[in-house]
Amino acid sequence: MGQSIFTGYIGTYTKGKSKGVYSFKVDTENGKLEKAEVAAELTNPTYVTISGDERFLYAVAKEGEKGGLAAYEIDGTSGQLTLLNAVTEKSGSPCHVSVDPENRFAVAAYYHDGTAVLYTVNPETGALDEQVSIAQQEGSGPNQERQDGPHMHFGGFTPDGKYIAGVDLGTDEVITYEYKNGHLMDVHRLAVAPGAGPRHLTFHPNGATAYLMTELSNEVIVLRYESGVFTAIQTISAIPSDFTENSQGSAIHISSDGRFVYAGNRGHDSIAVFEVNPENDELALVEYTPTGGSWPRDFVLDPTEKFVIATNQESSNVVLFTRDQETGKLSQTDSVIEVPDPVCVKFLSGK
Repeated sequence: MGQSIFTGYIGTYTKGKSKGVYSFKVDTENGKLEKAEVAAELTNPTYVTISGDERFLYAVAKEGEKGGLAAYEIDGTSGQLTLLNAVTEKSGSPCHVSVDPENRFAVAAYYHDGTAVLYTVNPETGALDEQVSIAQQEGSGPNQERQDGPHMHFGGFTPDGKYIAGVDLGTDEVITYEYKNGHLMDVHRLAVAPGAGPRHLTFHPNGATAYLMTELSNEVIVLRYESGVFTAIQTISAIPSDFTENSQGSAIHISSDGRFVYAGNRGHDSIAVFEVNPENDELALVEYTPTGGSWPRDFVLDPTEKFVIATNQESSNVVLFTRDQETGKLSQTDSVIEVPDPVCVKFLSGK
């Protein structure tokens, strides 16, 4: 009999009652979330990520006016986090962090000043070594309030292991960087529709297609990817055409079989479910599922992919949904836990 209880971590804003990073468990046999507990006290660890070998967790961090990343060792049994070190030497704090599969590099996206920052990591100890390269974005977009300058919102490693894909909400661009020599070098730029405000990116398991979530236009853009170059092939709305109130795109994730893409909508307070066309990887809408709370900042498929866990930031709740693996559809359960100002959620697979 396989594992049925999995540990997850939630990054939060600490402007209210939150103390930092929280851990919780999901019981996939009984379809229940277990109460969240503080795993690490930290200021505004809004985004976290877990190393490929699941030994370490990395969180965005803030210390006074400085920001950067914090590294933790994960206790695989209890789920507790032990601080290894923090590198917080840059003004402001990042909003996103990723690590490469070999755990040799970490990249942080800084929204406020529009930079991507590369850090080296000790793959044996998990500790952060140093900040080695900063790529400064330039430009702006037509939305005067949100696109007054560059606002890097995401940095992630491409499946071919050669590049980092940076997403800039302020300049409406996806930027590809080389990084393995310890220096971020710009190799390609894709400009999306002015005012779209791209936010997050996820790759299809085939490595040849990516799905880009836009925050300002609340759309998903399907991208063809090859050798560091992105090309847009489809744009599809993630909210109903008759919804006219404020809504902003948030997170985007894909099932491991590549059949379904899920996109979060803050304001419409839903997750849009899309089916992937196996012939060209383009999307068709399946349904919109209300998230059981306000302002869904993120969500995640659990390791069995029989469930989806959504974090509703403004209602400070985390909601469990069952997932039909054949249709992709989500159904809300009665399992809900409280977490103050939740943002990002990640799981240990237990492998």
